[in-house]
Amino acid sequence: MKCPACKRADLRPTMIEELLPAMGCELCKGSLVGLLYYRHWAEKHRPQQQTTAPGTIAEAPADTASALHCPKCARIMTKYRLSGTVGNRLDVCNICDEAWLDGGEWELLEQLQLSDKLPAVFTDAWQRKLRTEASERTRQEILRRTLGAEEADKVEALRAWLKAHPAKSTILTYLYRD
Repeated sequence: MKCPACKRADLRPTMIEELLPAMGCELCKGSLVGLLYYRHWAEKHRPQQQTTAPGTIAEAPADTASALHCPKCARIMTKYRLSGTVGNRLDVCNICDEAWLDGGEWELLEQLQLSDKLPAVFTDAWQRKLRTEASERTRQEILRRTLGAEEADKVEALRAWLKAHPAKSTILTYLYRD
């Protein structure tokens, strides 16, 4: 099997973690992980102590931007975003039940504390949550560009206060009256 990312090297057996075999590329350092093997590993694995603060990462590895073809069946793999804070996406063949991890993405999963949660990342609910978070960040950026940072902070504070207020609907009715 050829590497789906660099398309030059043959994939060779390797171990990502103890009890987690994969087929790895020596050139780009990517790995094809059978999700059956991953599930077995996840059942046996105990999460390690957190080494970095949640949400902080040293540096996100390069991500394959183009569509990848599964090295087993040659079908196009589906891309799944990991989080709203990094642009990396995991490529999954839903036919062969295999995931492609670009070089450094396993370490990124560990830093994001997602190495034990891969099945959740592949769900519609997870992906929908990431899209919602991205939309909210975009709205906040537009507000900051339009009003400036100081005024945007005031609006955000007002929004938080209003959201928690028991008379929210009365206040909104009064404000929208004009």
